[in-house]
Amino acid sequence: MVVVETVLILVALVILSNIISHYVVAIPVSLIQAGLGVIAALVWHFELDMATDWFMLLFIAPMLFNDGQHFPKRELWALRGPIVGNAIFLVFLTTVVGGWFIHWLIPGLPLAASLALAAIMSPTDPIAVQSLAARIHLPSRILHLVSGESLINDASGLIGFKYGIAAALTGTFAFGRAVGDFIYIGIVGALAGAILMAIINGLRGWLLQQGINDVILHTVLNLVTPFVIYLVVDEMLHASGVIAVVVAGLLSNTRGNRYLLALPELRIVSARTWDIVVYVLNGIIFLILGIELPVAMSAAITARSVHTGRALFDVVAVYVVVLVLRVLWTYGYMWVGKNSVQPSWRTAWISGVSGVRGAITVVGVLAVPLTLGDGTPFPERNLMLFVAAGYVVLSLIAAVVLLPLLTNEHLTLQLRGSRISADPDVTPEAEAAPRRISLPQAQRFLYQTAVRRVESERREDNQKPALDLISEYQHQLRRLELAEADEGELPSIVRDELMLRVVGLQGELGALQDLQAAGTIDATQYAKNERALRHRLAELELLRDAAGGVPLRVRLSKWHRWWQVLWARILRRRQPARYAAQLATEKALAKGGLKHLSAFLKQPEQRKRGYNRQVIYTLIVQYRNRIASVKAINELKSTRYEHEIARLRAVALAAERAAIHELLEQGYISTSMAQQLNQSVNYTESAAAMSAVEA
Repeated sequence: MVVVETVLILVALVILSNIISHYVVAIPVSLIQAGLGVIAALVWHFELDMATDWFMLLFIAPMLFNDGQHFPKRELWALRGPIVGNAIFLVFLTTVVGGWFIHWLIPGLPLAASLALAAIMSPTDPIAVQSLAARIHLPSRILHLVSGESLINDASGLIGFKYGIAAALTGTFAFGRAVGDFIYIGIVGALAGAILMAIINGLRGWLLQQGINDVILHTVLNLVTPFVIYLVVDEMLHASGVIAVVVAGLLSNTRGNRYLLALPELRIVSARTWDIVVYVLNGIIFLILGIELPVAMSAAITARSVHTGRALFDVVAVYVVVLVLRVLWTYGYMWVGKNSVQPSWRTAWISGVSGVRGAITVVGVLAVPLTLGDGTPFPERNLMLFVAAGYVVLSLIAAVVLLPLLTNEHLTLQLRGSRISADPDVTPEAEAAPRRISLPQAQRFLYQTAVRRVESERREDNQKPALDLISEYQHQLRRLELAEADEGELPSIVRDELMLRVVGLQGELGALQDLQAAGTIDATQYAKNERALRHRLAELELLRDAAGGVPLRVRLSKWHRWWQVLWARILRRRQPARYAAQLATEKALAKGGLKHLSAFLKQPEQRKRGYNRQVIYTLIVQYRNRIASVKAINELKSTRYEHEIARLRAVALAAERAAIHELLEQGYISTSMAQQLNQSVNYTESAAAMSAVEA
């Protein structure tokens, strides 16, 4: 029961951290998770008793397998020599130089353990490196260096760490034997991973031939694959399970796999399932880092009889040395590399700072045995954990603080579990083609095409379903506009919307006064509607003055309107005459608002103002929808309504698919982006089909 409660608490904290990250976008979610872990340890005295024998299997195998699935294979193969060389030799340099420096800085830490610590601090987080390298416009060969090595150095760093720990456990280290073992475990691990993955792919093909094409079954088989391969290679063959799962990941998602061609929806389901798995595992790792940090810091300081400042100085000193090594390596690569760009210290520093450390470093140190072979405590284990954890946190903070200064760009740092997986075969150069448009721009084109197609299908007898569907697309378009708006100021689209909504409400107030003058509305109903309209006008003023934030008063008003809708439904049953009068008023107000808005926009000075056309169309559709809703209020969402909206949605989705094909043919999007957009259309179609069945 304790294990279940612990897992539930950790998952709840992972969810909380990602909610916080949506409001505090400047701080990487991994740092937020580490902070929550520290709070849990200090405030609630949350402790974890972990068995290190399964820790590597549980976290390393699935993460590296998933990285392999989503790594740009064309780039890796085209530059296999430089990438593999950089990943191995830079890790070796960091292990040797960094290890000797750590041993000199902290004499109490054995040399073998120091080398192991330096090795496990070598791997860079692949997601962070790829996202940063693509956005800060590094030269192409440097981009290959910092992004291509990020997958391979996980394996080389972990292998170096394993040998360092083994030497610390036995007290001996034979260089020749270590080199031979390294070659054996590397080659056998790679071959075993490839063979086992081929066997599993063959099994999937055989299942398809037998008619067993259940997507859930194949997804589960994909999920257990890294665990099986890691266990077989590591425990039975005594080779590198790390290299095996990396190779298996690279081969698991190739285009030649028959099961992927036969089950195209499996690619979608499997990718999203892996997103969830990595999301949870990465979050738990950094929570554990935060939970263990106070314990490790306290134990390290107590054991060494030094003050906190010296312990923190050790972390900073190690980070600076490893960073300088990486910067010098990158600069040297630019100097001697073939077709290299002009050597630049600025580019080298950007490359060095962008090489942040992540989950692999944390997992490796947490897997250090508690005791040696003779049962004595592992020397300075808490100190190793403190230095590694501090190093990871410092590398994240340095990237957040220094990269904007070096690049003059605002960057949001992404790591494992904090991004949506991209297509595995996309390259940064392909996405940066001259005529290419961004994903939001392509989505906007698709939505606008769908809206135009639905609008062309709108008739007098299908007003309500057509306008409902158009409103859905308008909502998606508005989200895209807001997502691209600059932070820290009120977006222009919001300013235009607030202004035009005020105009529309003024028209509704004028229509309400006309109803009173004509004597077609009683005093009570007039007062109620006038109060509601003026209240909404006051809300718009609050939103305008809040510069993008949503005041508490406006948030509470949403609940008030929800209560009004519920009361209207009750009133419809109990007082049908009064409800009918309110409907007539609502229709008149909507017509008045639409008429006033149209007249306002036709004024010459307002035409020069250049209001956002998307906002104008959205408001017009909303007013038309209000009028159509009043007309159809006495009709339940009948079979005819459901049939018509399903037909219109099919028409809209067909228009989206045609738009994707057009963008691809014209060269505005890549094949990978076309696949991503088609996946989104498939999701929408599947969700609509499920809703229709449930209805």
